[in-house]
Amino acid sequence: MDQYLKEIEEIIPSSSAEYSTDPMRKRALERLIQITVESVMDVSAILVKEMRLGLPYGEEDFLDKISGTVLSPVLVEKLREMKGFRNILVHGYSQIDDERVYEILTNDIEDVIEFKEAVIEFLRRTEDD
Repeated sequence: MDQYLKEIEEIIPSSSAEYSTDPMRKRALERLIQITVESVMDVSAILVKEMRLGLPYGEEDFLDKISGTVLSPVLVEKLREMKGFRNILVHGYSQIDDERVYEILTNDIEDVIEFKEAVIEFLRRTEDD
């Protein structure tokens, strides 16, 4: 996850206009969003399993199961939205909005950092118990 975030930081353009005119960078950043969100879901699945929180109904249920214990409900909702956007990237449900991608890269990607910090804090708390 850290490597993906570092790569995003290294190649993100300074403006959405610059982003929109560089197809190779666009595709690289879209892929980085995809695998970053997938890593969030993978970590969530591991937490659900290790905490013995039961079988999820679907992938989105991983986030619900750790809401309130590991993650705040607000962060869970933000991550759910990112997961939905990841599905658009992967499955091509509609035309990809360059402005939205750039917004995710410049603003919403911070939610992944918050996720990582929340997981680390949770693990530290439970380690002390």
